[in-house]
Amino acid sequence: MELKSGKSQLLLSKIATNDEHGENSPYFDGWKAYDNDPFHPTKNPHGVIQMGLAENQLSSDMIEEWIKKNPSASICTAQGLHAFKNTALYQDYHGLPQFRHAVAKFMAKARGGRVSFDPDRIVMAGGATGANEMLMFCLADPGDAFLVPSPYYAGFDRDLRWRTGVRLLPVTCQSSNKFQITLEALEAAYESAQKAGIKVKGLIIANPSNPLGTTMDRSTLRTLVTFINHNQIHLVCDEIYAATVFCSPSFVSVCEIIQEMECNHDLIHIVYSLSKDMGLPGFRVGIVYSYNDMVVNCGRKMSSFGLVSSQTQHFLASMLSDEEFVDQFLSESIRRLASRHDSFTKGLEEVGIKCLKSNAGLFCWMDLRHLLKEPTFEGEMGLWKVIISDVKLNVSPGSSFHCHEPGWFRVCFANMDDEIVEVALRRIRMFVGKCKEVDVQVKKSWQRNLRLSFSTLMYDENMGSSPRMMSPHSPIPQSPLVRAWT
Repeated sequence: MELKSGKSQLLLSKIATNDEHGENSPYFDGWKAYDNDPFHPTKNPHGVIQMGLAENQLSSDMIEEWIKKNPSASICTAQGLHAFKNTALYQDYHGLPQFRHAVAKFMAKARGGRVSFDPDRIVMAGGATGANEMLMFCLADPGDAFLVPSPYYAGFDRDLRWRTGVRLLPVTCQSSNKFQITLEALEAAYESAQKAGIKVKGLIIANPSNPLGTTMDRSTLRTLVTFINHNQIHLVCDEIYAATVFCSPSFVSVCEIIQEMECNHDLIHIVYSLSKDMGLPGFRVGIVYSYNDMVVNCGRKMSSFGLVSSQTQHFLASMLSDEEFVDQFLSESIRRLASRHDSFTKGLEEVGIKCLKSNAGLFCWMDLRHLLKEPTFEGEMGLWKVIISDVKLNVSPGSSFHCHEPGWFRVCFANMDDEIVEVALRRIRMFVGKCKEVDVQVKKSWQRNLRLSFSTLMYDENMGSSPRMMSPHSPIPQSPLVRAWT
């Protein structure tokens, strides 16, 4: 006898049945649109181009070359087979010593060598996602809250809230000052939470910022450290884009700041991974680095639920210990990111699209406010649907990053080759051109007219209808983590 859906849900946990994961947001819906109709230069040239995935593929060839020259780094080769048995057996969940030492050195290099890291304070997790959640479990109880400057990474709702029960309280940042966080906004958000009886346990920042692609200056960081120290709350710094800073100002880590001023080091925690700086998200290497002994000890106990495989640790320990390679990789990666950022933003500027001035990350914060039907989030969603369905580009609307100003979009540029970038820019040029042709007097029906006009211009009769969004109620949903073809 089949149970009805409602009764079936009663047999499951609150985590299994709640909608706090965020997978049904426009951020993930865009990935599903790509998943249903992925671009391929020959097999599907009219498909959706994935520009919603912050993946760094610009320097993967350098890692491939290193692997060819160092076959002994892998236990799956004849040259590395001697290490197979010991690597395949149970390991201490503190991590292989050589791995922790290599990661500590790499983290220092990624921050310009201006700080050092203690290998004994490195705690492993399953990517930055696991590291962020681990910290929440260590620092807060269900119902407690963390302040977070907005716009902020769309995945934070999943990483920090879904299973922990922790609340996120946005600290509103304005485009008028380039979305920089201010002490006034911080204090207002903190006082508002206090009046509402919400226990604030800390402040979370992403530096460099996702989605803005900007870095915090020394003065701002000092202000944040002073603020959390005064209120005796935690500061969690997500620094996973530390080595993607491709132009001035240079990156300043919170580690540098706490060396320069008095503060309670027990309140400072860093999240890091190799997903962005090295372009290795599939390796699921996340790091918690805390100055708090109790957090380190608790985190190590929790890490047994999300260990990095010993095979991965063994391989990375060898690669990251090759200092000559690491130096060359970081230097060339930054050069390639700068070149791609420059060419992409110039291509946008040619059609009148501006981006927030940025110096880091794998994306741009694109200003499309002038293309909105109306300056509302409904207008933003209408524009986003046209871009997804007809322009066939997966870009992420600002509302999914909790931006309070409609019309901003995050667009990723490092997960594809030069040819696909040019295809994307060509589509944008065509789209903006058609927008300019829309008569002001029929703007109320602009979306319908534009869709028909743009579709007939771009696609032939054999292409069929626009890609269908996967229903969030599908019993077998497609994975939201999709591939960008290169």
